[in-house]
Amino acid sequence: MKGEPVYVLGGVRTPRGRAKDTGALHSLRPVDLLHQCYDALRARHGDAAWDVDDVVLGIVTAVGEQGANLAKISALYAGLPQRVPGATVNRFCASGLDAVAFAALKIAAGGDRAVLAGGVESMSRIGLFDDRGAWFSDPDVAKKTGFVHMGVAADLVASLAGLSKNDLDALAVQSHARAAAARASGLLQRSAFAVRRADGGVALERDELVREGLTLEKVCAMPAAFAADDLTAQRLREHTPPRGSPEPRHSFATSPAPADGASLLLLGDAAFARQNELAPRARIVATASAAVDPVVMLTGNVPATRLALERAGLAVGDVDLFEVNESFAAVPLHYAKELGVAHDRINVCGGAIALGHPLGATGGVLLLTLLDALDERGGRHGVVSICGGAGVATAIVVERISA
Repeated sequence: MKGEPVYVLGGVRTPRGRAKDTGALHSLRPVDLLHQCYDALRARHGDAAWDVDDVVLGIVTAVGEQGANLAKISALYAGLPQRVPGATVNRFCASGLDAVAFAALKIAAGGDRAVLAGGVESMSRIGLFDDRGAWFSDPDVAKKTGFVHMGVAADLVASLAGLSKNDLDALAVQSHARAAAARASGLLQRSAFAVRRADGGVALERDELVREGLTLEKVCAMPAAFAADDLTAQRLREHTPPRGSPEPRHSFATSPAPADGASLLLLGDAAFARQNELAPRARIVATASAAVDPVVMLTGNVPATRLALERAGLAVGDVDLFEVNESFAAVPLHYAKELGVAHDRINVCGGAIALGHPLGATGGVLLLTLLDALDERGGRHGVVSICGGAGVATAIVVERISA
């Protein structure tokens, strides 16, 4: 990244809760989840965590309790200085990662000393399509922009990549097994904190959705869930190039689990780190965003990663670990195949299939998971990449700074 070096100086996240009214985090508003993130970050890193120049948060469904520029409102609600402005960004599922990228660019440009970045999504309270965006709710817009349901797009990616349902099912089992092992070892708790209810009791201490001992037989027994309806099938036939109707392959077990959660990272320049006696965890080396054909929307992470690595002056082989959001099982499998990455370097702590995908919070969560895993393994370089709706994707390259 050109300009002033940008460092990750700290970060926290909530555990991910099940996105149901019975989920552990359902009783807490999005602003409450963020408030506890601000407090946890300050408890870990001192007053410097609030002595920032801006707050940038990713939120995908910014309506109701998540509307009205929650970045600014949450900062005020938590008691940050009134001079801190705050901005909310939306690049679909990549929103939280873009929040970090935007914050890094602000610092690299030399204007800001430190910025808080991350995101929030309470999917048990605000549903995925509650904003009724024109992309999916207006038939004319949907037709002209090639909208298809994400599950159908995932099946199309699987078909184009030659992935069978068994391949997808095996990835889901691996995701749960890795997540269970990382949770049992305490690795997943390093950046997480215990979220408390309004009465002071503990609401959630660790990620809620992981299924220990999940077997391939159980996953294989689940039927495919996203068959294209007649309108979608027609849209795929009329697309250029024609795509036809993909064979249904993804089930709910091989789909990302909706979740509640929030994440917050402290980014700063070298002078801010020295002034506040904060040891940098990592340097933001490069960021990149890209977009692909919206009908195969879940493949944008490949060109985004290639562009980020090119800007970083690195090759795929120079990267120790990758965090690739499991936006359906086909996504990391396609990513590994296209970039030539061994599966033991991707999502070593499991992914969204097992741990949940709290949309706007996911970018920050994955970046913190990557840094914790690099610490655990003594790795140097890592990549986080997330694809999203309409073909968008973002990638960030980081360099771990050893103690």
